[in-house]
Amino acid sequence: MSDSKYTRETVLQVHPWVPGKLLSITTTRSPEFEFTAGQFARLGLPAAGLPDEPPTIWRAYSMVTPPAQREFLEFYSIVVPEGEFSPRLAALRPGDSLYVDKTAFGFLTLDRFIPGGATSGGGTPTHGDLWLLATGTGLSAYLSLLQEPSTWAAFDQIIVVHGVRSVQELAYRDRLQQWSRDGLPEAAGLPGRAQLTYLPIPTREPFQDMPAARLTHLIEDGRLENLAGRKLDADVSKVMLCGNPDMLTEARQLLKTRGFAVGRRGNPGNLALENYW
Repeated sequence: MSDSKYTRETVLQVHPWVPGKLLSITTTRSPEFEFTAGQFARLGLPAAGLPDEPPTIWRAYSMVTPPAQREFLEFYSIVVPEGEFSPRLAALRPGDSLYVDKTAFGFLTLDRFIPGGATSGGGTPTHGDLWLLATGTGLSAYLSLLQEPSTWAAFDQIIVVHGVRSVQELAYRDRLQQWSRDGLPEAAGLPGRAQLTYLPIPTREPFQDMPAARLTHLIEDGRLENLAGRKLDADVSKVMLCGNPDMLTEARQLLKTRGFAVGRRGNPGNLALENYW
């Protein structure tokens, strides 16, 4: 095993969702890299113009792939035109190198939550609901979680809400729609597996019957619960928030008034969040 704190991986594929703006990148995966679904890695590149030098520029990206996928890693990125890192990431091609820190980080893991749900009106124990609320590329951590059969076994209902500006930014929509219809194939044999509700919400153009509104507005006025057909109930629901800082700050305050509290290691709660830049 290498003493280095990072590994040098090879780019296998670059998939543009929105050219010049959104992409997914797939690399090889070192057997030395371990993570829990929902965590993120630090990706590194050398300084511009120094391709043979060690990496000096690092940025955090959640894994799209689940821990059980041993052959490769996938990451989802927005391109910030004036940024130091993401334009160079978008310019990588198969065969190029990308560095991955061996240590995974992050708070969007199921161990942040109080186990179980509640008891229904008839006295039947329930597993409760998992709400995965994301803006933009904050969706990526949830994709890793949703490819874990244990996630589907832990809840009765999973609600994925993806807030974006335009319809073309609804990356991974086909996959989420398929899971909504058919469930995760790897979880097919589980008794009482969760049902998935997928709510894609562009804010700047009409799409299906979805309201063109920010997620926080939909939480505040109750429309999000109406769309999901479920209540945001602190006794039954677990909520994850991932995306832009303004959304996280506002949504956290709205949920706090309903009894939701952030869980920490050793002190689980019913709310977990990750600031995605």
